[in-house]
Amino acid sequence: MISKIHIVNGPNLNLLGRRQPEIYGGVSFEEYLVELRAKFSLLDIQYFQSNHEGSLIDYLQEHGYGDGGIVMNAGAYTHTSIAIADTIAAISAPVVEVHISDIYAREEFRHVSYMKANCVHSVVGKGLGGYEEAIAFLLAFRA
Repeated sequence: MISKIHIVNGPNLNLLGRRQPEIYGGVSFEEYLVELRAKFSLLDIQYFQSNHEGSLIDYLQEHGYGDGGIVMNAGAYTHTSIAIADTIAAISAPVVEVHISDIYAREEFRHVSYMKANCVHSVVGKGLGGYEEAIAFLLAFRA
């Protein structure tokens, strides 16, 4: 049973609420995180965001073992980083890929996810609610 979830956000997700609100909404992730933690009050939800690929990899390696789960929105690294995909394949924690927007309805280069094959599930185009769906999936996955 999962008692800890790590939410890992990649580049530019620190700008949620300010960055292209027509695509990503008008709420910062920190504001949403308060709601998410209240909704899943029995879980220890850790949050990490970085604009740097190596920092994301280091975090996954540090927290990717044990009985927790990972919800990951790698941002644009989804479409470019074989290194992050390899890290997800190497760790034992289940990883759910999340994208706020529908990457398959956007520019063609966004249709490629190097991570997807190494994740246990993918949630796309559900807005910030995709994080809640990902956590619910992990709880059922490890029940």
